[in-house]
Amino acid sequence: MPNSYNVLNLPSIEPQTKILVIEDDENIRENILEILTGQNIRAIGAKNGRLGIRLAQKVIPDLIICDIMMPELDGYAVLEELRQDPLTAVIPFIFLTALADRDRHRKGMELGADDYITKPCKPIELLKAIAVRLNKKTAITAPYTIALKQASQQLNKSLHYDSLTNLPNRLLLKEKFKQTLNYLALNKRKSNLEQLLSILYLSLDRFNRIVEVLGLYQADNLLQTVAERLQTYSSSYHTIARLGTEEFALIMVTDNQKKNVIEFVEQLLDTLAKPIILENNNEVLITASIGISLCPGDGSELEKMLHLAHKAMNYVKQQGGNSYAFYQPTLNVTSCDRLTLETSLSYALERKEFEIYYQPKVSLKTGKIVGAEALLRWFHPEQGIISPIKFIPIAEETNLIIPLGEWVLKTACQQTKLWQNSDFPELKIAVNLSGRQFNHSNFHSRLVQTLEETDLAAEYLELELTETVLMENIEICNQRLTAFRELGVQIAIDDFGTGYSSLSYLQQFPFDTLKIDKSFIRQLNKNPKTKTITNSIIQMGHDLKLNLVAEGVETKTELDFLCQTKCDQIQGFFFSQPLSVKDFTNLLKSEKTLTLPQ
Repeated sequence: MPNSYNVLNLPSIEPQTKILVIEDDENIRENILEILTGQNIRAIGAKNGRLGIRLAQKVIPDLIICDIMMPELDGYAVLEELRQDPLTAVIPFIFLTALADRDRHRKGMELGADDYITKPCKPIELLKAIAVRLNKKTAITAPYTIALKQASQQLNKSLHYDSLTNLPNRLLLKEKFKQTLNYLALNKRKSNLEQLLSILYLSLDRFNRIVEVLGLYQADNLLQTVAERLQTYSSSYHTIARLGTEEFALIMVTDNQKKNVIEFVEQLLDTLAKPIILENNNEVLITASIGISLCPGDGSELEKMLHLAHKAMNYVKQQGGNSYAFYQPTLNVTSCDRLTLETSLSYALERKEFEIYYQPKVSLKTGKIVGAEALLRWFHPEQGIISPIKFIPIAEETNLIIPLGEWVLKTACQQTKLWQNSDFPELKIAVNLSGRQFNHSNFHSRLVQTLEETDLAAEYLELELTETVLMENIEICNQRLTAFRELGVQIAIDDFGTGYSSLSYLQQFPFDTLKIDKSFIRQLNKNPKTKTITNSIIQMGHDLKLNLVAEGVETKTELDFLCQTKCDQIQGFFFSQPLSVKDFTNLLKSEKTLTLPQ
């Protein structure tokens, strides 16, 4: 009768608790099994010790009741063997005995028995002993069970989620992708509804530079903010995961129209582009490049779709970033071309495929050539002239810009010294300095060495840097620029107006020259506001005792305006395009001058 032995103060026993009874006396064994079964306990019987051990190892009971005196294998031997097996070592063990010998009791306890029951035993006595042992086990194991559960949950989280952003990782992304495919297939069978599955591969632009400027801690804060913004787009139809340092992937389900994907991506780019305020009140603008692959057109396997989306993302980065592109087979050709170009670039300096062209800088006071800007040209043996727009970013990424920049600096200084020694003693040379060169630890010493080796006086060398490079770390940049100035080298800010365009920082750095970007010059005849801005820049430059140089001057109207506003120098096609050494030498010898407006 179920629960017929429940009385006051009898500890409860969980239903379906497994108890193994090892007893060679069939009557006693069956009687105990009947009592246990009546309490909704899963009772298992074994007629000897050997069978009892096998059953214990197979079913792993919650408790074992075992007779001591049995033929072949007694209860002590059973207990000893079970305690040596990790699977059965901690199972509560109660001896069943007709003996009252304390020495035998002590032996059993030393082997690891939990209790003794003397037979014949009353049902209440049996159930109470069982309940006490089980409750004691629960009390002992409960904290470990909770800890194990928590550890299991933590392990599951670490296996499936990124620790910094709490976004799903690549492993969980794979599971979500399978689930999404199954969902779409089921949905199509049920409602004949076609839906579009897209994989978005997103990479933050200029992230390495951001890390260099802000440091790892602030960069982590930035990534967490980006993740929070991405998380707002997460839903039952969209899964967002972090793949690498600054790379993320999105699984997206939309109606079966490409325009829906485009609308989503454009909205996502707008969200990411909003300013981010970090802990130290630094305001950072972040942009992203996104590549997109579509299922089933580009495949139905996640790794393949990620690979194709990654190619599309790289294409966007090469175009300047902050945009998106769908994967197209032609991108494979572009990727191969780029890889070939990278390989060729690594040998180009050694094979003497580079040449420096010189664009004249002309004084608007005398009309005479006063200097030149050194411009690098690559003459590929098979592809011909390769634009600097193509190869300079690759040189930056592969760090080839360091040896290449040193070669340009030394070659330009050598050539300028040769011109000075042949009737043009006041000629100056301007050399562009990349961010990597400027930040390189030994650039200052290399600069000193170059000036010594070429015997060019420092005041005839001008280093041109962009606003973006200088704004990465104002304090350090100031120290480096001051060190250059102490050598006597001139400093120019290049492409002014295309970067931060903060007029206040002009007073912080030791500049000599401000170069007005050609984008302003081209707009002089098209936009009256541009004339006003350009005039203001020139006047401000003069107030700061800077030399003003206008780039990209191509028309007489542009020249007239710049003369009228008292710009100091110009360079551009109106006077001359960049020239080879031979042609520039001939130009100098011709004593060509710029006709200035009266």
